[in-house]
Amino acid sequence: MSESSSSVRLLSYETLVHAVAGAMGSVTAMTVFFPLDTARIRLQVDENRKSQSTPIILAEIAKEEGILSLYRGWFPVISSLCCSNFVYFYTFNTLKRVMVSDRSKPSTDLLMGFISGAVNVLLTTPMWVVNTRLKLQGAKFRNEDLHQTHYKGIFDAFSQIIANEGVGTLWNGTLPSLVLVFNPAVQFMFYEAMKRRAGHGGKKISSFEIFLIGAIAKAIATSATYPLQTVQAILRFGQYKSDGKGGLVGSLKNVVSLLMDRIKRHGLLGLYKGLEAKLLQTVLTAALMFVVYEKITAATFKLMGLQKKLKH
Repeated sequence: MSESSSSVRLLSYETLVHAVAGAMGSVTAMTVFFPLDTARIRLQVDENRKSQSTPIILAEIAKEEGILSLYRGWFPVISSLCCSNFVYFYTFNTLKRVMVSDRSKPSTDLLMGFISGAVNVLLTTPMWVVNTRLKLQGAKFRNEDLHQTHYKGIFDAFSQIIANEGVGTLWNGTLPSLVLVFNPAVQFMFYEAMKRRAGHGGKKISSFEIFLIGAIAKAIATSATYPLQTVQAILRFGQYKSDGKGGLVGSLKNVVSLLMDRIKRHGLLGLYKGLEAKLLQTVLTAALMFVVYEKITAATFKLMGLQKKLKH
């Protein structure tokens, strides 16, 4: 393959369309189901908050902090999600064009998902650390050990974290995040496999089928990786008292310590505190995201008179 041919594949119009569609799909879906994410992160970070049904948690937050608190931190979350999904979809579809010659296989989808996830984590973790802080700012915690932060916005949060805690803090939770590339990798593997089966023989896949496929794929991935998502949220919040060791060994020790501490305090089921809210949020969000993503890509290719060159 020539150098110019490689450049065309890496910088193709189609790949850009997929990236923009993925970003827009995620922004639309997260905006619709954002309050569910608010309930999830409160249950993960605030150990003293009782694990109740999602509607009860949302009602408590709205009563204590106002209805708008359910959307606290919306802009930084949406900004991070938009960038994150753009990077992920761009990388995934670039790899798809380069690696898949005929028919995609689950093992290939899984590998592409891992690589895309790793690239996404390394590039966008600082944004997720900041949006976790902003999302929890002003929250009424049950755990008295958690203190309030005072950031004036995204850029102020970045500058305060760097000045007070060091640049490395912006990559808090990177280790569990890298392990959590299992989540989107498994999600995309199941999504691509089920979509190929549903579209077998050239059958047109309906929006409802895409919604259902996206929901099932995300439910499987989320349930398998939820304990690490809890650890990730705690580390990003930045109020976990570690032993001070840095580097990979220190990060690994913090992850293990948090998992064991949660089991000791709340039992094995404590690792899944907030799972109901997370499943509701992430499954519905992922399902709607895939519908919007597929519709935008199909409409864009049709509008531009291009044939969709996806390999299923």
